[in-house]
Amino acid sequence: MSLPPSSPPTPPLTADDLPDDVGTLKQMVLELAQTVCQERQDKEVLQHRLQLLVQRLYGRRSERLDPNQRLLFDPPEALADASPPPAALSEETSRPKRRCRPHGRRRLLESLPRESRHYALSEAERLCGCCGQLRVEIGVDKSEQLEYRPASLRVIEHLIHKYACPCCGRQAAATPGRSAGALGEVPVMSAAEGPAPPAQSPQPSNANAEPYCPNSTAAPSSPSATPVVVAARKPAQPIPKGLPGPGLLAHLIVSKWVDHLPLHRLERVYERQGLVLSRSTLCDWLAACAQLLQPLYQRLVEVVLQSRVLHTDDTTVKLQDVATHQLSTARLWVYLGDWAHPYNVFDFTRTRQRDGPQQFLRTYQGYLQADAFSGYDALYLPDPQTSQARIVEVACNAHARRKFYEARTSDVLRAHTALGYYRSLYALERAAAEAELTEEGKRQMRQELALPLWEQFHTWLERQRAEVLPKSPLGEALRYALNNWSALVRYTEAGYLAIDNNAAEREMKRIAIGRKNWLFVGSPRGGQTAAVLVSFTSTCARLGVEPWAYLQDVLGRLPTTPADRLGELLPDRWQAAQPRPSVPPGLPGE
Repeated sequence: MSLPPSSPPTPPLTADDLPDDVGTLKQMVLELAQTVCQERQDKEVLQHRLQLLVQRLYGRRSERLDPNQRLLFDPPEALADASPPPAALSEETSRPKRRCRPHGRRRLLESLPRESRHYALSEAERLCGCCGQLRVEIGVDKSEQLEYRPASLRVIEHLIHKYACPCCGRQAAATPGRSAGALGEVPVMSAAEGPAPPAQSPQPSNANAEPYCPNSTAAPSSPSATPVVVAARKPAQPIPKGLPGPGLLAHLIVSKWVDHLPLHRLERVYERQGLVLSRSTLCDWLAACAQLLQPLYQRLVEVVLQSRVLHTDDTTVKLQDVATHQLSTARLWVYLGDWAHPYNVFDFTRTRQRDGPQQFLRTYQGYLQADAFSGYDALYLPDPQTSQARIVEVACNAHARRKFYEARTSDVLRAHTALGYYRSLYALERAAAEAELTEEGKRQMRQELALPLWEQFHTWLERQRAEVLPKSPLGEALRYALNNWSALVRYTEAGYLAIDNNAAEREMKRIAIGRKNWLFVGSPRGGQTAAVLVSFTSTCARLGVEPWAYLQDVLGRLPTTPADRLGELLPDRWQAAQPRPSVPPGLPGE
């Protein structure tokens, strides 16, 4: 491939090419100085972007500063002591000292199943070589070894037993107007379902006679009529007439959304175990699980929207068009409830337009902690009738701090000064967490200690804005902090608010890790399936619930659970109702 022709280089100027007029020469010098200054600024911006890219590719992801790297000219306010005075932390509780961990191998979990293998001597080996007497056992030396058994598939045969009264069956066959077929040919009714209405025939025929007991005093058309043949009821399955059981479906969900295994890799895993399944079949199973979990997912949404504060964030996910197979950029949003509503709910949208958050949060009232995405701005507008905002913005200080951290490459002194303020503010939050303050105690601490520090920080920012180029990395950091100032300090209004939105960002990292493996979603329905299933796996991770055990039990119970008892299947309530297992949950017979 040939490169486009480049423009010929400009020949250098010589002394003879310069004008003799002094005013013209001064004008040329000014223009050259402006050009050099602009190119220098562009060079600094490009160098800054290059360093950020190199840092993201090859450097560490942590934004922690080296405490041994001190500044020469730190202002006193930037290094304010972050340790709260004793009066502010009067509710501090005494924390026990950390115990020294014993050395050596850690004891294996008692919850693991154990298998004993005894090694004994034969009678010939137990004979004493001196006197010939039989040695007696005086003790056992015990050692433990951890072994692994690979997961296995099994086929569960559902055998529905049928029962019939031989006496009534013979009479039914011999009675005129009754079916003369064998008992095995009589239509079967489940014992738990009750008598079904008799089949109506358009023409009288012995072949279509009702299979009810001739000795019954009730009419065949009566609900109390006794059937000739009854059968046990098969439990309702997650997928009616489907092949997979709840344990296999739970394993499929956990493998993809917790262990981040794509379906083509799971296809090979099952093939090694002797089961040939296509990816399309696995996709259909996941979609069926999401459809079954949809009522419980809606219950999660209802509970989360009752929170006083929501944390939200979004990330990109590739969406494949069903017709053209072209990829577009869709979005997965996460909404984290507060500690009283500890669920994580995901939502899928085809774009990043503001319609997604507005639709999801249409009934929500409270605080919303998020980044400065413009799509949220309409949510913060006051209601025309009440003149009050239904949703109050709380900004993320981690975003603001990150911009100062990235500006270190262009203005190290000012950037480190801003980071010094944030170091003091975060030290206050750590001290409050270690003291285990109540919500009111944390609010009081922020009002007395954090707000004065924020005021000093604001004064410093205003002073630096007049001295820094607006388009420089530090200028952009200053502009971001000052434009979102009210939302950045709003966390000081209540003790249950957080200083940053890192909790939601951590949930997005789970999606980012999986996205590197499964790459894209195949349709909008697949995106909604992902949102439903990830909501449960993410909530289980937040609450410390074992996801396979939870999903295996819930998928088996959902088909028969009435709507007014769905709350019992929420992850935290399900875990509270479970007995403490002595062995890991598994299939019957293990």
